[in-house]
Amino acid sequence: MKKIENNFTVSGFVGKDAEIRQFANASVARFSLAVGRQEKNGEETNRVSAFMNMEAWRKNEHTESFDKLTKGTLLTVEGFFKPEEWTDKDGVKHSRIIMVATKFYECPDKEETPAEEPAKPATKKGKK
Repeated sequence: MKKIENNFTVSGFVGKDAEIRQFANASVARFSLAVGRQEKNGEETNRVSAFMNMEAWRKNEHTESFDKLTKGTLLTVEGFFKPEEWTDKDGVKHSRIIMVATKFYECPDKEETPAEEPAKPATKKGKK
């Protein structure tokens, strides 16, 4: 039987500054990540965006990475999906999937990304 992995990797822009809550031993940062893709409809191409809700947990002494979670920062996020269920005060059951970020790092700007070297034309060997 194949092993099924519960993980994701996605890149996008932080939608707004993270909301950070500190507890006795750990802190959580909740933030949204805007991701997009091109969608073609006949001759017309549109950019479709979606916001995904993320949360990242760190021990209180290791929260310096939360400084990256500011609006507009381009990040790559790795993590796993966590189901959450609860019953509200009216007895109605709810559920949702939380995207838990275990790693996140800034993506380099296109200007900073090293360009690939152009392919060198093939040279013919032989007599001139």
